[in-house]
Amino acid sequence: MKSRKAKVLHRAGGKSLVEHVVDTALALTPAESITVVVGHQAEQVKQVLASRGVGFALQSEQRGTGHAVMCCRQDTDASSGEGRVMVLYGDTPMLSLGTLQRLLRLQGENGVAAAAITTMVDNPMGYGRIIRNDEGDVVAVVEEKAATEEQRQIKEINAGIYCFEASLLWKHLGAIGTNNPAGEYYLTDMVEILRANGHRVLPLVVADPSELLGINTRMELAEADRILRDRKVRELMAEGVTIEKPETVSIDADVRIGPDTVIEPFARILGKTVIGTDCLVGSCSIVDNSILADEVHVLPFSIVATSTIETGVHIGPFARLRLENHVEAGAHIGNFVELKKTRLGKGSKASHLTYLGDSLIGPGVNIGAGTITCNYDGVKKHQTRIGAGAFVGSNSTLVAPVDVGEGSYVGAGSVVTEPVPADALALGRGRQVTKEGWAAKRRATATVATTRK
Repeated sequence: MKSRKAKVLHRAGGKSLVEHVVDTALALTPAESITVVVGHQAEQVKQVLASRGVGFALQSEQRGTGHAVMCCRQDTDASSGEGRVMVLYGDTPMLSLGTLQRLLRLQGENGVAAAAITTMVDNPMGYGRIIRNDEGDVVAVVEEKAATEEQRQIKEINAGIYCFEASLLWKHLGAIGTNNPAGEYYLTDMVEILRANGHRVLPLVVADPSELLGINTRMELAEADRILRDRKVRELMAEGVTIEKPETVSIDADVRIGPDTVIEPFARILGKTVIGTDCLVGSCSIVDNSILADEVHVLPFSIVATSTIETGVHIGPFARLRLENHVEAGAHIGNFVELKKTRLGKGSKASHLTYLGDSLIGPGVNIGAGTITCNYDGVKKHQTRIGAGAFVGSNSTLVAPVDVGEGSYVGAGSVVTEPVPADALALGRGRQVTKEGWAAKRRATATVATTRK
């Protein structure tokens, strides 16, 4: 990867590679039955997975896949000799739950020692080849360097993903040696070890090789991201979401969207965002880790981040809700309006060119164009509170902390530094002075001066 970051922490489809794999495993078995073997940047990997409740085993020296399984032997319930052990890889994010369920069934229903996932590829160079007997069982996995010319013609390759009978895995795992050029413990050796002890290993052929893609380069990471996002938009469209030009849209894996919502081209919907029914996310908009109720319209080129938006709200175009906002039902947020840690009441409007930071705004409030809340004094943030039904005139400046009472008016162009009582009119601007004829006199003076010059 040519990166300072552990490979499994790189992201595709909105999550790190290892999160995809662990989440698929969690759909198959409880967290207490999952052990993640960590080594390089172990603490960072643990932090990413901390919320999932899985266990960890440390592989302090990276001595091969067989060694990794040895390191987790005492940390897995299956080490008691009961049940089954499935081995997955943290850099294969596209492996599906359906494939793992099929692998479990194949091993369990046939009562064999192990089942291994394989696939067919046109160019198998670099991969371990699957060697079968006349009955179709797997009898060996031969690596490229050790393969004969005849074996190199085999198109079926090993994916490295197994389901073992636990008692047989732990009984024979110690038989794996390091008699190979790398001096490592290869889990692939278990196939021949089990066969030598009279046990069978069956193959599960996966039709789509891309599902088994392991990530080793930035190009492969980009391809994984494309495939995962394509899966996601197809899943959503199958559930009744309209996605215009889906090849241009980026939607993360954990996003949920209700039917009859429309996603326009080049939109990005990220994190754990939840969007209701009959919504619109406009072109080039970004919705990140937010909740949108039904009938919310986010118009083009708008950003909604870590916010909760109630039913029937209209946002944008070119609006920015950047942090921890709550917008109540029917409110309108127009072009070039920014909200930060603000609650905007039911039916309230901020239609143009406004900044509302650290504000608590009641229902039915009108915020005029160009209004700002001055929430920062250079040391601390302060709150502005505006009561229900208040009217704030255009180009007003509300210097927090300050309260504007219910039903009150703030005259356009005012600087408000003191509380405004309910139903009052606040004017905080300089008095206008008009000097009639001044402009004509100025022009006449300018003409004389130009003539003399």
